[in-house]
Amino acid sequence: MTERVLPLVVRIERAAPPQRTDALEAAATAVVCLLDSAESSEGQWPQEVAEWQDGRIRKVVRRARGAEWRRALALPGITVAVRTAEVRVHPPVPLDDWPRDLARLQVSGTELTDDATPPEPGPGDVVLWINPGLEMTAGKAMAQAGHGAQFAWWGAGEADRAAWRERGFAVRVRTAGPGRWDALAASGLPVVRDAGFTEIAPGSATVVADAPWLRVGVPEV
Repeated sequence: MTERVLPLVVRIERAAPPQRTDALEAAATAVVCLLDSAESSEGQWPQEVAEWQDGRIRKVVRRARGAEWRRALALPGITVAVRTAEVRVHPPVPLDDWPRDLARLQVSGTELTDDATPPEPGPGDVVLWINPGLEMTAGKAMAQAGHGAQFAWWGAGEADRAAWRERGFAVRVRTAGPGRWDALAASGLPVVRDAGFTEIAPGSATVVADAPWLRVGVPEV
């Protein structure tokens, strides 16, 4: 079986870079949109997505601007916009055989920031909680948020997915306070653990996925 990786491209123009939280939320939503598309009646890229999900759900985030972004838009994929951010997710590609216009994009240069603290999520939101004890570039955190969103998708029933779809697969990505993180990580909610290819140590807990359908039997945290 071909080992595949999921490419995510974030648009970062020099004059108007996106807010960090917007980019993380756009990446997470884009992953779920791809999963939903693969399972739809039209079945976009079902074989590629199935092969990728049967292995490591590896994601790589690259940045683009100007002509690079336009070339990314010309390739098969789905674009998601969340406030200041645009992210394009492409169907999973072989680990050692990326399309040229994606392979030439840079992984570095995703040091994004937020101008203001994002508001607290609502009680019915899908929330991806980031580990406050880890330092990650926005690109790395986008991939981790994508993993968390995928866990939330896997744990959702058809009715949950339908309701989430009506909301455009919106997610909230927030950094948990230290006390909240400890409680979340021990709560029984899905925890993303990184393989350690870049930036952080193998096995690091990066994200906890939280959604109403994941909370069945989980204590309040």
